Amino acid sequence: MARVLVAVICVLSLSLVLGRELMGLYGRLTSPGFPHTYPDHQHVRWNITVPEGHRVRLYFTHFSLEHSELCEYDYVQVLSGSNETLRFCGQTEKDHEETPGGAVLYSAGNAMSVVFRSDYSNEGRFTGFQAFYAAEDIDECRSGLDGDPACAHYCHNYVGGHYCTCRSGYLLHSDKRACTVPCSGQVLTRRSGVLTSPGYPEPYPGMSQCHFQIQLEEGFRLVLEFLEPFDVEAHPNVSCPYDVLKIHTEMREYGPFCGSTPPARIKTGTHQVHVLFKADATGKNKGWKIRYTSTATPCPHPVPPPHGRIQPWQALYMFTDSINVTCKRGYKLFQGTKNLTSYQAVCQSDGTWSSSMPECHLVDCGQPEGIPLGQVSVTTTTYQSSVQYTCAPSFNLRGSQNGTYFCAQDGYWRNSLGSRELPECRPCP
Repeated sequence: MARVLVAVICVLSLSLVLGRELMGLYGRLTSPGFPHTYPDHQHVRWNITVPEGHRVRLYFTHFSLEHSELCEYDYVQVLSGSNETLRFCGQTEKDHEETPGGAVLYSAGNAMSVVFRSDYSNEGRFTGFQAFYAAEDIDECRSGLDGDPACAHYCHNYVGGHYCTCRSGYLLHSDKRACTVPCSGQVLTRRSGVLTSPGYPEPYPGMSQCHFQIQLEEGFRLVLEFLEPFDVEAHPNVSCPYDVLKIHTEMREYGPFCGSTPPARIKTGTHQVHVLFKADATGKNKGWKIRYTSTATPCPHPVPPPHGRIQPWQALYMFTDSINVTCKRGYKLFQGTKNLTSYQAVCQSDGTWSSSMPECHLVDCGQPEGIPLGQVSVTTTTYQSSVQYTCAPSFNLRGSQNGTYFCAQDGYWRNSLGSRELPECRPCP
């Protein structure tokens, strides 16, 4: 019993893993004792590491191990950085399918492990293996990362790495891979307009972080209508885990929205709306388009005063609309007893006009001035009335064709030449 125990202890001690670290750009590894037969009870592990941006290239030039089903006796095992495991056994010269043959093996990253294991007997006097490895530059631009393109737009490979650049108008994201467009800080102030995801209807760029604001004057109420195509990446079981569109107002939040069905029309009831859009790095969806309009409490339709007119004349007047009132020729604007040179009223947010309607009064030039050594006859003094100046006997009028003056639009008496200068009475020659 003691002899058996000693034998077991010896076997366990011989089976301890012998680890070897290989960190050069190239190298060679062989089974223990190569090119002679390998010993029993071996467990050797080579950990190969090459610089970042490279992968391990491994191939066997000699392979002679005991053959067994599923390689359960003696074997060489290759472990890649992606946890992929390959196990080999048998003899190349006998064309066993389990041998590596002339295959070239590559690591997924910059590390690979090779394990050699032999059991308690090598009766066939097998001579093991010889393999060579080398560091090989990874063309990230060709292979990409995790099956996805290495760069969103342009990829530039160099020995040991790569870098990304973007098309004109795009910015390289902080992840150094995605290309985004500036889509935050835009403020829309017009009463109606259109808002879209970046590049719509072309696929929006990954890693988009957009914040738009529609800001109208207080008193307006915004209405949002989502147009087709509406295409935001979605998930069949989870609500918008990838890309998401949200609408915020002071009163509530609408969304999240994603998928291919446009959301229903939104009457926000407010003058200010925030539109938030967030996209992850994946997906090739077309995005969204919003047409917004605004409504407001209308003001009563204005009625022009007698002898007056309103400009502009329109069927409906809404908040911030303005009107100007002018009078027909021969009339002047008055607000109460105050003479106005012009008049404007604005439709206010509560649906009232900022000022009451003025009146149009007929122009009155008043009593004309008298002249020395003459007199003036007056009938009426309102617009287009006329007065006649005459001189005393032995005096003639000078400075006016016939002494007739008219009440003009500006409220002054003027002669037929438009002059306000009064005539003179001079002695006859």
